[in-house]
Amino acid sequence: MHFVKTKLKDVYIIELEKIEDERGFFARTWDVEKFKNIGLNSKIVQCNMSLSKQKGIIRGMHYQLEPHQETKFLRCTKGAIYDVIVDLRKDSETFRQWLGVELTENNYRMLYVPKGFAHGFQTLELDTEVFYQVSEAYHPESERGVRWDDPAFKISWPLEEKIISKKDMSHPKFIY
Repeated sequence: MHFVKTKLKDVYIIELEKIEDERGFFARTWDVEKFKNIGLNSKIVQCNMSLSKQKGIIRGMHYQLEPHQETKFLRCTKGAIYDVIVDLRKDSETFRQWLGVELTENNYRMLYVPKGFAHGFQTLELDTEVFYQVSEAYHPESERGVRWDDPAFKISWPLEEKIISKKDMSHPKFIY
C-alpha cells in the first residue's frame, strides 16, 4: 500500500502495490500497522456498501457529529465515482476546502477520510458500487449533511446530470 498525501490535511489517497504475474495480481488493501505507523485511525467497527443504479447520482454531503464522528476508508468496487470531501474542522488550515478524486473499479485507488469531513460522491457509470470501512457505527441522531451545491465550497461536479435524493436536497447550507 502506498499512501499519497493530498492538499487537504490528514487526507490520503491509497494506491495498491500489486504483485502481478500471468494469473493476475495480489495486493494488500488493509494493514493496521501501516495505518498506525503514519498516524492514521485504524479502528474499523462497520463496513458498508452502496449501489447506485444510474449515472449522475450524487450521494452526500454527509457527516456525523461528535461523539460519533467517522473516519472513512473507501473504494469503488464496480463502476466509477467522483468522490468529494470537504474539511469541516474549524481549527484546520484546510477548513472549508474540498477535494475530488476519481475512484474506479480499474484504478484500485482508495480514499482515507478523517473525522471532521463531509463526504459524498457522484456516480460516473451505471450500476456503481462503493465499499466503505468506518470507525464508528451509524447513529441517526448524529447524522448531518451540507448541500452538494453550497456556495461556501463551490464544488465542481463532473457531470451536468444530477440525481439527488429528497433527503440530500434538504441539507442546509453550511454556516460557520
